[in-house]
Amino acid sequence: MVPRLYSLLSFLLKVYFGLQYFVTRIFAEDFTQHVNPFIGTEGQGHPGTAIGGGNVFLGAALPFGVVKFGIDTTAFDWTNVDANAGYTPDGYVTGVSMLHESGTGGAPTYGFVHQMALSTLKNVNVLDNFTYMQERVEPDVASVGYFKTSLANGVIAELSATAHTGIIQYDFTSGDERHILVDVSHMLPSSGEAQHSQFYSNGFMARSPDGRRYQGYGVYRGGFSSRPDAPVYFCAEFNTTPLIAQLFSGEYTDPYWPNSTLLPSKPPVFTNASSISGGQAYYGYGRRVGGLFTFSPNTTALKSKLGVSFVDSDKACQYIASELPTWDLEPIVVSAVSQWNTEVLSKVATTDKSNATLLEMLYSGLYKMHLMPSDRTGENPNWETDEPTYDDFYTLWDTFRCLNSYLVLTAPMRAAGIVRGLVDVWRWERFMPDARSGNYNGRVQGGSNADNVLADAYVKGLFAPEYGINWTDAYAAMKTNAELVPYNTFDYGDPTGSVKEGRGALPDWLNLGYVSMYDPVAGTGFGRCISRTVEYGLNDFALSQVAKDLSPGDHIKYLNRSAGWQRIWQHNLTSLNFTGFLAPLYANGTRDSSYSPLNCGVWCSWSDVTYEGLPWEYSWTIPYDMSTLTLYMGGPNTTESRLDAMFTAGLQDGSVGSGNGIGSAIFNPGNEPSFGTPFLYNYLPGRQWKSVMRSREIVNQYYSNGRDGVPGNSDAGALESWMVWNLLGLYPVVTQPIYLILSPWFSDLTISVAGNKTLKITTEGLGKGPYIQNLTVNGKIWNKSWLTHDDLVGGVGGSIHFVLGSKQTEWDLGELPPSPGHVDLGIKN
Repeated sequence: MVPRLYSLLSFLLKVYFGLQYFVTRIFAEDFTQHVNPFIGTEGQGHPGTAIGGGNVFLGAALPFGVVKFGIDTTAFDWTNVDANAGYTPDGYVTGVSMLHESGTGGAPTYGFVHQMALSTLKNVNVLDNFTYMQERVEPDVASVGYFKTSLANGVIAELSATAHTGIIQYDFTSGDERHILVDVSHMLPSSGEAQHSQFYSNGFMARSPDGRRYQGYGVYRGGFSSRPDAPVYFCAEFNTTPLIAQLFSGEYTDPYWPNSTLLPSKPPVFTNASSISGGQAYYGYGRRVGGLFTFSPNTTALKSKLGVSFVDSDKACQYIASELPTWDLEPIVVSAVSQWNTEVLSKVATTDKSNATLLEMLYSGLYKMHLMPSDRTGENPNWETDEPTYDDFYTLWDTFRCLNSYLVLTAPMRAAGIVRGLVDVWRWERFMPDARSGNYNGRVQGGSNADNVLADAYVKGLFAPEYGINWTDAYAAMKTNAELVPYNTFDYGDPTGSVKEGRGALPDWLNLGYVSMYDPVAGTGFGRCISRTVEYGLNDFALSQVAKDLSPGDHIKYLNRSAGWQRIWQHNLTSLNFTGFLAPLYANGTRDSSYSPLNCGVWCSWSDVTYEGLPWEYSWTIPYDMSTLTLYMGGPNTTESRLDAMFTAGLQDGSVGSGNGIGSAIFNPGNEPSFGTPFLYNYLPGRQWKSVMRSREIVNQYYSNGRDGVPGNSDAGALESWMVWNLLGLYPVVTQPIYLILSPWFSDLTISVAGNKTLKITTEGLGKGPYIQNLTVNGKIWNKSWLTHDDLVGGVGGSIHFVLGSKQTEWDLGELPPSPGHVDLGIKN
């Protein structure tokens, strides 16, 4: 009876997945054909290596999926490369694992739930992956929902993934042995940042009597968030019963390469027992544990299903049963393709297929933008909740400027779920995260940027009941960031205040109205004083916009506080023949006479005056009060000249950190502080054409469909989101219901917005040039360089018609974009 039921189930599943395939391929356009998952895996100027690359995840995943299933590799230049997403193009393969981030810098995170296929045990130490790592002998193959790698040991591995599971097929083409090694202690190592390196702490593994199934957990700590010990649960099964199933244990080792620090006198200990433990679960230096499964030498193809959970291993097994009811790889791939098409890629459609490169850039960018954060709804191990649960915000500092705004426009229910998840963290842990991984807040690079994400959602209509956001709680969470000082984490990067959550320099912000420069003699001040002053200002502006409706008495308070940047604006400070810049001030209001806006300190890092950008760059980052900024810079003409200087090659004389900068101009296309700067010409009468010029220059120079097609760390899709907005011809002004008008790269675009509405963008004259000759918005002649959110989503949606050409036309002589945060404190430093 059971076999007959299984056969029926298998038949029905094949029918179901076959219908999915038919619908996807025949009745709807398959946008995944334009996705190139390899974009961002190599660095510009470093072909064949990950140096300076995007650190993007390469493997199988669903939109916002918990599982990101791919290979983990070594790297041959640990001084310049960490395998942050597991993958490097030139490293040796140490196995596959289920959990990865995408596009991140800093200390690597995850690389958990491991398998490695071996065709011999000769000279193999299961505790040292240098003894079994494998070179790749054919180019890797990747498409949406699918990855394939071919190893020197004769193993070809093909894999796919669902939300919580992965399926992999191993084809053995040579060798006389067939083994699957499972190392519970496997993780992504770090070459430095000892305080934030990952550590394996403990583990447990149990197998079924026949060895066909195993489950357990690994306990890990560290990584970018410096999370404490926490378990990750797993379950796996094979489609074939092994001849031998052994478990093993070995001495605890550190997380650095080489992976093993064991002496030859302490080899692993193997056992035929049905379970093995690293020791007491609370112990942070437990023995390493794992399993070795040996199959018949006649085996040519072996399949395995793996599930992961943060709750318990039985739930991981349940995910296998519910999400992987077939041993066939193809229907899982087809299902992934269908989900990516439906949920993400089909929301931007075009009939303009004339430029295959642009199509790849557009849809590959959309793909990378929707890998993170991870939707762990139903997987919260720390508290019971009916709210959505999201993890792997890595980080909001990177994504708040334009990626989250894209979700608000095109996927408002998803954006609302993310907001609800952020607020739920506040309910239980006092602070919303600016970054979060491993269910733990950290690290904060600047301001409390969840405030910006919430405000952006609010001003764009996500206060409507159908979005389910408790805005009373949401505003209270924002206000916590604005008023409650988080405890000092004494992070080695910046020991002056918390880098876990909240605003670590809040004491200065409350008492001085700005963040003062660290003075080791006086014992005052904080790291990143300029960049945090600017970011705290935007955070408080965000509060003021929500407070207008929810707490009117707070509106003026936070609006005035948002002008704190004016307190460190030095009107007599000169650089490159321009006068007036942000400057680091000590608590007594003085500044170092040797300070230059072209220099951030040592490395533009945690203890410097600005973070991952120069003070010259940060002097532009006041999007809510461009009217005051323009006045301070000397008026529109001087502001225009100063903007021009941002893009002049050779003017940058200060490093912005390894992997955080590219090019020699002050404008840095490889990092987020400069994101909005090219489009500030829109705030000058008749100069929108220069924003278009900069947009074209930057995209053409730094973005492509090549493997080095992003100019630095992807940062969870932040860089791709910047590019995608450029291709669409718009750019959002975060915390305001405003979009700056650029110029689209396609002759037509149909974009799904506000859940069930359509934004239609059409052009004529695209082949003549990129500059706007005239513009029509919703049927009306338009002379403003900006439009509102309602212009895009009102009624049944919006329409924008561009007439383009080669003439740099001053068509935008109407009202300038608003400065809703306009406050002049009257300070003339």
